[in-house]
Amino acid sequence: MTDRPRRVVLAYSGGLDTSVILKWLQQTYGCEVVTFTADLGQGEELEPARAKAEMMGVRPEHIFIDDLREEFVLDYVFPMMRANALYEGLYLLGTSIARPLIAKRQIEIAREVGADAVAHGATGKGNDQVRFELGYYALAPEIRVIAPWREWDLTSRTALIDFAEKNQIPIPKDKRGESPFSTDANLLHTSAEGKVLEDPWEEVPDYVYSRTDHLMAAPDSPEEITVEFKRGDAVAVNGEALSPAALLAKLNELGKRHGIGRLDLVENRFVGMKSRGMYETPGGTILHTAHRGIEQLTLDRGAAHLKDELMPRYAELIYNGLWFSPEREMLQAAIDHSQAHVEGTMRMKLYKGGVHITGRQSRMSLYSEKVVTFEDDAGAYDQRDAEGFIKLNALRLRLLARRDRSR
Repeated sequence: MTDRPRRVVLAYSGGLDTSVILKWLQQTYGCEVVTFTADLGQGEELEPARAKAEMMGVRPEHIFIDDLREEFVLDYVFPMMRANALYEGLYLLGTSIARPLIAKRQIEIAREVGADAVAHGATGKGNDQVRFELGYYALAPEIRVIAPWREWDLTSRTALIDFAEKNQIPIPKDKRGESPFSTDANLLHTSAEGKVLEDPWEEVPDYVYSRTDHLMAAPDSPEEITVEFKRGDAVAVNGEALSPAALLAKLNELGKRHGIGRLDLVENRFVGMKSRGMYETPGGTILHTAHRGIEQLTLDRGAAHLKDELMPRYAELIYNGLWFSPEREMLQAAIDHSQAHVEGTMRMKLYKGGVHITGRQSRMSLYSEKVVTFEDDAGAYDQRDAEGFIKLNALRLRLLARRDRSR
């Protein structure tokens, strides 16, 4: 094969797919492979990936296993939460927001080790191939990208297992059977799609859920919590100051036992097809509700409504893999500017899958009890001013009505 890459950085989990890809790259391109495994809080033991990569001939100094949990939450999840981002009004973008960080670190490693190519294990039908590769090209426009699922003839799980057996790639016994669905997990969420979930009429089986307890098993009494914010970011839970990753982990723990954050969604993929997925985002759901609640006190109406207009576009950019685009950065600058005074404490009750706001307070509050009261406001608001306000806003409506009546 001509134009062989000399060294490739592979996004590597140590599972069946990426282990096969590792060997396939070695055989097909005759290149050196560098593996990169990101710890984004997926809850799996990652050291076995190191041993497996070494066994397959990767040099120890070319095996990267990086703990990116704090960076993930601080620099990716929190900025997205400031925007209240929801794709198609529902999806909290748990998979989408992880891809730019993985792509960024892959490119950094490629520069460190002098690699001339990067590779990923995303299929040619999904969104992740787009997200990874837009990230690569935004950060390293000359980089070569290898996407094995778009090149090889291994088109089934059986073919992958056969390839693994022929090349003495170890496969755990519990991984040999046909997986009933595929998953992706990180500190923000767990997603499941495919196989048993492909018929949108069929209810999601209970065994698919891993991050949230069933509502029937959730406590029969609500649990009250508080979340504190500064400049739009959560900084404490129940009065305890926590790092970004620790805070999200704490909210995940609280949300899990109350069955919070389940979403059964049929979404529009960027590549054009509809797909059905199940998402569990316990801590993110609590955080989203809390952030909107504190904004209700502290954001001016014009700023709040403009943010709500920008949000669908912002969410779509993340979903489509355009985190590193100038338009996302422009929107982020506007969103971050709006958060300067978004601080205070939210009080909420968690109960049977629900997050219920019970109180808000902020020293930056724009809410005035003196102005809004139904009791005597001691001159804080002159109700007679409303007459002129209404007449001015009604002027065009009255002119329209007179014209139409005279026909």
